[in-house]
Amino acid sequence: MSKDQNRITLHIDMDSFYSSVEIRERPEIRGKPVVVGSDPKNGTGRGVVSTCSYEARKYGIHSAMPISKAYKLCPTAVYLPVNMELYKSTSSRVMEILRGFSFKFQQVSVDEAYMELSKDITDYDKAIDVAKRIKEDILRREGLTCSVGIAQNKVIAKIASDFNKPDGLTVVYPEEVERFLDPLPISKIPGIGKKTAFHLREMGLDKVGQLAAYDVQLLIARFGKFGLMMHRMANGIDDREVEETEGVKSISKEDTFDEDIEGPDAIKKVFYSLSEKVHASLLKKRYRFRTITIRVRYSNFSTYTRSRTLSCASTDLYVMRREVLYLMKEFMGTGKFRLLGVGVSNLEKIDEKQTLITDY
Repeated sequence: MSKDQNRITLHIDMDSFYSSVEIRERPEIRGKPVVVGSDPKNGTGRGVVSTCSYEARKYGIHSAMPISKAYKLCPTAVYLPVNMELYKSTSSRVMEILRGFSFKFQQVSVDEAYMELSKDITDYDKAIDVAKRIKEDILRREGLTCSVGIAQNKVIAKIASDFNKPDGLTVVYPEEVERFLDPLPISKIPGIGKKTAFHLREMGLDKVGQLAAYDVQLLIARFGKFGLMMHRMANGIDDREVEETEGVKSISKEDTFDEDIEGPDAIKKVFYSLSEKVHASLLKKRYRFRTITIRVRYSNFSTYTRSRTLSCASTDLYVMRREVLYLMKEFMGTGKFRLLGVGVSNLEKIDEKQTLITDY
């Protein structure tokens, strides 16, 4: 077996990320066409669509489309502005879930990442179990779906994750690579945009299989180094490693409850437990924190975050607990909660020689 065939790579792609997060925050718009982007201004807006729900896509709306055109296609859609702070905080928690699986990890954007499974997992059935656990954890903890592609390298896994959206799970076994790739349109190859696809079609190349069989020297003559890259990807060849991300931006833990909770004792117990888990992870990764964040979600799914930044970085569990309870004061006695969360950010790496505060 080749090096490719000896490894198993997952590509995790969140489904319609921005609009899915907005729908999670506003359950009343679930099932409706949702467009996230510029203000349509009743069809006169000059911006573009950032993303849209799958219901909106049925009207022909897609990312990067002029918002005025989207409005003409579906004036009754729910149009929402981009809330990048919300998406980034959600992304941070999703990526933390993925990192928790302790495999080789690479985040490539706010809504997608690669994972290379450990060497002892060479069985694709076990890889499927891992993918299912990932999907279940993200759905349970964030209320969002993702699609996962499983294959022998990054390019095939990425193509596979887009094969059965939304909430898909597609496996491409090593012996099935050619059969999977060949019938696909050339636009499925990462990096082939409209202009390149136009030139390839001029050359009579519509399908990935045709591109894979084409004379590579002619592709290089026409497209340079990218011609070689396209040819390799069309043949399912990709030597790129899944590279570990440098540094950790935040650490967070959350609990979603089977039954909504209320009352200071129950809430304090949950927050103490979450703080201990965050603290343990913080020490394991050898970081200090400056910013503490809590996240609360009521039984009606309305969700709020509150943060507080310390004057200096700390590793003290007592400080973390104290700040968490301080932030929670405004929410006490205001209703029942279905989710509570604790996170730390503004992290500073600790020198190996420095002593850590492990408790109070």
